[in-house]
Amino acid sequence: MIVEMRTYTTHAGKVGQFSKAYQELGADIQAPILGGLIGAFTTEIGPLNQVIHLWGYEDLADRARRRAELAANADWPKYLNEAVPLLDQMENKILVPLPWSPVK
Repeated sequence: MIVEMRTYTTHAGKVGQFSKAYQELGADIQAPILGGLIGAFTTEIGPLNQVIHLWGYEDLADRARRRAELAANADWPKYLNEAVPLLDQMENKILVPLPWSPVK
């Protein structure tokens, strides 16, 4: 298993608007395709104005297949048109669980 950590840094004060756009337009499209949402978080201490999603995949090939399917979805651009202007920066990391991690 791998975990993808996607960090979205919004423009100051836009976390609520970004979260609402995701809930109303993005989640119902993304969740069934990507399938492995471990959690969604916002930052309270440290860098602010961030939303972090953790997605679990079998491996990089599984992730690539699912991300390609999402990109091909005809309804996905409607969400992107609402969400992307709210963003200042995006960062993506692939995490590999250690043998003793509760997430395997």
